[in-house]
Amino acid sequence: VGLLLLNCALELDPDVFAPHYMELLLLFDRTLNSLGQPGTLYYSLRSLSTMVAGLGSDEMNLMSSMVPKMVSAVRELIKVNECQASEAMEVFDELMETEVSIIVGHLSDVVGFCLEVASNSALGDNVRVKALSCISFLVKLKSKAILKHKLLPTILHTLFPIMSAEPPPGQMDAEDELSEEDIEDQAEVHTPKHFAAQVVDMLALHLPPEKLFPQLTPLMEPALLSANPYHRKAGLMCLAVLAEGCGDHIRKKHLQPMLQVVCRALSDDSQVVRNAALFALGQFSENLQPDIARYSDEIMPLLLRYLAGVEQAHTSHLAKAYYALENFVENLEDKISPYLPGLMERMLFTLNSPGNPRAKELVVSALGAIARAARGTFRPYFQAVIDHLTGYLLTKREDLRPVQVQSVETLAILASTMDRDVFLPLAEKCCQLGLDLCDQVDDPDLRRCTYSLFSSLSIVMEDSIAPYLPRITTLMLCSLRSTEGIEHHCSAGSSFLLFDDEEEEAEVEGDESLSEDEEDDDDLEFMGLTVQNTFMDEKEDACLSLGEIAHNSSVAFLPFMDCCFQEVFKLLECFHIGIRKSTFCCLGQFCIALHRVCERDPSEPNSAALQKMLSVVLPAYITGIREEKDRQVVMDILDTLTKVVKACKQEAFREPGRLADLCRVIRLALEKKTACQENCLEEDEEGEDEAEYDIMLIEFAGEVIPALAQAVGGEAFAPYFAGFLPLLINKMKPTCGISEKSFAVGIIAETVQGLGRASSPFVPRLLPLMMKASHDRDTEVRSNAIFGLGVLAEHGGEVTYEHYPKLLGLLSNLIIHERHSRVADNVCGAVARMVMANPGGVPVGQVLPALLRALPLTEDLEEYKTVFRCLSFTYERDPQQVLQLIGDIVQTSGIVLATDEIPSAARDTLITLLRNLSIRCPEEFQSTMLSLPSESQALLEIALSSS
Repeated sequence: VGLLLLNCALELDPDVFAPHYMELLLLFDRTLNSLGQPGTLYYSLRSLSTMVAGLGSDEMNLMSSMVPKMVSAVRELIKVNECQASEAMEVFDELMETEVSIIVGHLSDVVGFCLEVASNSALGDNVRVKALSCISFLVKLKSKAILKHKLLPTILHTLFPIMSAEPPPGQMDAEDELSEEDIEDQAEVHTPKHFAAQVVDMLALHLPPEKLFPQLTPLMEPALLSANPYHRKAGLMCLAVLAEGCGDHIRKKHLQPMLQVVCRALSDDSQVVRNAALFALGQFSENLQPDIARYSDEIMPLLLRYLAGVEQAHTSHLAKAYYALENFVENLEDKISPYLPGLMERMLFTLNSPGNPRAKELVVSALGAIARAARGTFRPYFQAVIDHLTGYLLTKREDLRPVQVQSVETLAILASTMDRDVFLPLAEKCCQLGLDLCDQVDDPDLRRCTYSLFSSLSIVMEDSIAPYLPRITTLMLCSLRSTEGIEHHCSAGSSFLLFDDEEEEAEVEGDESLSEDEEDDDDLEFMGLTVQNTFMDEKEDACLSLGEIAHNSSVAFLPFMDCCFQEVFKLLECFHIGIRKSTFCCLGQFCIALHRVCERDPSEPNSAALQKMLSVVLPAYITGIREEKDRQVVMDILDTLTKVVKACKQEAFREPGRLADLCRVIRLALEKKTACQENCLEEDEEGEDEAEYDIMLIEFAGEVIPALAQAVGGEAFAPYFAGFLPLLINKMKPTCGISEKSFAVGIIAETVQGLGRASSPFVPRLLPLMMKASHDRDTEVRSNAIFGLGVLAEHGGEVTYEHYPKLLGLLSNLIIHERHSRVADNVCGAVARMVMANPGGVPVGQVLPALLRALPLTEDLEEYKTVFRCLSFTYERDPQQVLQLIGDIVQTSGIVLATDEIPSAARDTLITLLRNLSIRCPEEFQSTMLSLPSESQALLEIALSSS
């Protein structure tokens, strides 16, 4: 009873007891020896949980010595009361949150105990799930320690049997039920099988693939070949959850064989296996782009056949099929063309036929993905789709509410993807329809989708959306201010924060929406809050949409800018990760929007408003990068920062010291010294492999560097680049991974472009490194290195001239023998840059014919701008060099102009050159043109006659 009272008092106000923590710890150190008294153990552990956050260093040392006793106490509690044992395990959660090094000191014991509990099928699901969640959180916080203590094999060997377990006789796993109603009945039940998959996902996110795959593959392969369908399902689930964290590794080394396994499983005799295969294909499609799109001819027929065989009443299976289809189709671009007629016939047939609302909802959602890929080629189906969507948007039937919500979302996608002339006639009607829906239906999910619709309509309407902005902004501001769906309460003890990284919680098959919201729920319970996530999603979308609308409507948004900025800025401290992400993005969009206003209407008040906003937003970004603990939030800040710097340029750096402050925090990120990178620094060794997710944040930080160089100019940025350079060069060592080398070479090359002539002092140091990287085995590293050599020649000045023979030897060899198209395209760009930078150092008469023979470019079409500038430059400087190639130029132009993706600037340069050639040598030009195929002739005639 005494311990119960003490526990209650501690939970009410632990700070009152802070001066007595050492005496209390000594007390609990004794009471934890009472292994035969479960009540004593339980209240001792609960009290310790409450005290952890306030312990000092001396008290922490004593607490560390108590960890083995805590493990023994929980083990005893499990025998008599699993529910209390699960609650008592929160002491481990608190230690991980507050002082994870205490757990690391006993890592093998704690992990071993958690695995022991998780693998014991005689125990209840709750306590097993709790044990797995502890392991997952440890992986997130101390992945390197997991490797150092050689715990990975033990963890995987324990997880796999859990994932492979069969459900009790006569039952199915929730995600394999026929209808979604059956799944919903079990939706609140967390099973060890699902959490085991989440632990694998966490391992994929936080461990280097080079460490994980050799340990996991020997477990996956036998499972995938097993006669037991639940073993095959476990193997497929592993493949699925690897896709996000190990995407680069899979794309480069394992994509084809892994995809073959998944495709074969789509025809498996067992529905359980087919469900897992659909989930895996959806995850692959989401995380392995653009490489997976190359397999469209194998995958699309499989998906279409599968979809045709699913009964409409089996909504769970139908949803999985559409999940895979949507994710795959969305990024196909022009590869969707052969399948578009068949796809649309199936979609429209389902909408025209009587059937359950869920099937129609899935089709309406799929139409958005199809439109995103098809873009212009979707036009023949546009009106039929709009007619269907309009019917659902105007419905009053409650059973069609989910279809209505999805129709708003799909309408938003159509507005943003169709050509402006197609959607503009409908824009005002859609805007009014969205506003009316918000007035008539009180549904946060519907409002969320409507905000996305307004955002997309602002792309089409631009500042003509002005008459609707008062109502639109009023609605969104109400959503931002609302506390609806948030309930404050006093908890009787903190709840475990399972994941505090929004993008990192595993998605498990049959519950694709799990990844974003449940960990925020845990976070909020920890803070004494309960939320309904639909309201959080509404706030998140309101933020994102306000930023987009401000950007697209420009001057028209100005009257609403101040009040919207104030409300959005308040959300920077929000407890919800998704809202923090969208807030940082929105603030950046506001800055860019205000800069556009200054460009359109330059005035002192507008300029002062921009400077005032930047003086608030950029320091918030610096603080966020340095102190935010969620990596995905930091990546979003860095991404938005790059956009703001590119848009605002010098305007962002009027305030003294701002450039230095930004460079300082970017350096922290590159050195892995920000709050969200604490785990990355621990036990970092030279040449040690890194998790892809760790590399990703560094890449986002690196992208800011060339943007800064471009914004402030070479002379101002050169000293800062000198500071960044050793960090970048360090990532080009032979022991570094491909991603690191590619990143470093690419950032250096892009920064040289921004530095311009100020890059000259760096040539002696960079040229040998780029030459060496141009021989790398990896295509991307080679491609970036050759681009780097080109820009060094372009901007490095006379100091590069002595290296021209060596450079030309390298590039001439590559232009003949290089098999990879992206590298070959960059060779063309590099040669063109050398010609323009120092024509006297290049045998132009030999180089230009070779350059024309290497056309058309096939992958890096941006280099057309450089190649055609080179031809125009040479024509102006020495016309005869170009005139003698007029036949080759005309023939090549007929091929190039047939490419829709050619940049407009490159097209304009080429057409100007062709006109000059046709005037200078009309007979030769005309005879060459007549020798071309009729399609090429027509293209050239249209190009020459265009204004």
